[in-house]
Amino acid sequence: MDIKIRQERKDDFESVFQLIEKAFEKEEYSDHKEQFLVERLRKSEAFIPELSIVAETENKIIGHILFTKLQIKNESQTFHSLALAPVSVLPEFHGKGIGSKLIFHGHEIAKKLGYKSVILLGHQDYYPRFGYELCKKYNIKMPFEVPAENCMVISLTEDGLSNVSGEVVYPSAFFE
Repeated sequence: MDIKIRQERKDDFESVFQLIEKAFEKEEYSDHKEQFLVERLRKSEAFIPELSIVAETENKIIGHILFTKLQIKNESQTFHSLALAPVSVLPEFHGKGIGSKLIFHGHEIAKKLGYKSVILLGHQDYYPRFGYELCKKYNIKMPFEVPAENCMVISLTEDGLSNVSGEVVYPSAFFE
């Protein structure tokens, strides 16, 4: 299967909406509204067009990933980072490495754009294979109650998490 990874375009929005809806349809730990989150994030200041990425095969979009701006704040400093949310792959394409391709590609683009880290909430058995570690290791806290094993961070550069600690500040689009 030939898979092309590229930046999302405006004419992809409807296909991506349907893809995300299908991808999360049967997810137990989902509010099943991720597609609306992506729509809100696209219209927000947190949106970075280069980090809204699709996977396609035979001119059909089968996967999507979105990284948006966020901050980590403590009493004296603010650190810029990215949120990875969501990663979506059509159910019939699960287990074929599409999510991995999207994540690795997104990390590379984020590095080129100067970002040093990515934060996510996700399955504790999936994301460590990409280098994600528990946020608590870096004294990074979420602004809401969530199991510690699902809060993860990755440094995109050698010193990407040097002296970084504090509370994650998500863009308001995440809560509208």
